[in-house]
Amino acid sequence: MINLIKKYSSIISYLFFGVCTTLINVIVYYISAHLLNISTIVATGIAWVIAVLFAYITNRKWVFQSHGCEGKSIAREILLFFTCRLFTGFLDLALMFVLVDCLRFNDLIIKFTANFMVIIINYIASKVIIFKK
Repeated sequence: MINLIKKYSSIISYLFFGVCTTLINVIVYYISAHLLNISTIVATGIAWVIAVLFAYITNRKWVFQSHGCEGKSIAREILLFFTCRLFTGFLDLALMFVLVDCLRFNDLIIKFTANFMVIIINYIASKVIIFKK
């Protein structure tokens, strides 16, 4: 059992912090859209920025345990991380715009669904491109 946990520790950590990131994203979106009455797109953007900052810190430190401390390696990680997250952020925005603003689906259901897809894509990008050993 311990060997399985060690073998899949990055996936387990990623899932835990992915859920935390999703909760942050949804909570910030809810506060922005429902309590502050900000538009769906702007609220999604605000939630994305805060969630991505949280995700970078947790992914770097606890999920992929990146220890690079040189300015060049950190700059590379940040650039790749935010570039990949921009792609999935646009996916989130597009889904929210089409499914919520245009088709009038429930915004919170779509937010959770979009974030589930984003978590999978972001894990693959992080593992294969950003924090590769």
